[in-house]
Amino acid sequence: MKDEQPPIRIGHGFDLHRLEPLAPEGKGRPLILGGVRVEHALGPVGHSDGDALLHALTDAILGALGEPDIGELFPDSSPKWSGADSAIFLAEAVSRMRGAGYELGNADMTVILQRPRIAPHKDAIRLRVAGLVGVPAARVNLKGKTHEELDALGAGRGVAVHAVVLLLRKGIPK
Repeated sequence: MKDEQPPIRIGHGFDLHRLEPLAPEGKGRPLILGGVRVEHALGPVGHSDGDALLHALTDAILGALGEPDIGELFPDSSPKWSGADSAIFLAEAVSRMRGAGYELGNADMTVILQRPRIAPHKDAIRLRVAGLVGVPAARVNLKGKTHEELDALGAGRGVAVHAVVLLLRKGIPK
């Protein structure tokens, strides 16, 4: 029996990073979300640039395809990825998506961050992500949520992102 690929695929990605004061006072890197620098006294602790939004989106695309996750493809045990621009990871996921015959129908992402507020940066992030994935900005949605001062996220000690994507088999009407 021939293995037919479905016309649509859905993927979910999640990423979480601890926030600390920026170097040299702490281990934090500049806060980057969706490839856009967001000014803040705290930044993510991570092996690459710590862009939780691009990490979650990358995993959502890879998950929809049934591919290995970001940690398997770009292990944090490899010095090669130390400080790497997370756009590299997303580009690999997009390449695999296109190679499998799919395109992004839409992406919906939620950033959970007590501060700073995401609203002033939403348009820039949406445009940057749309450009990285190669779709109109109307196919990329972004929401910012606080954690209502509950747990480490609510205390401002972390950033988390959920991403959901719909992939369409090329040639499917939009």
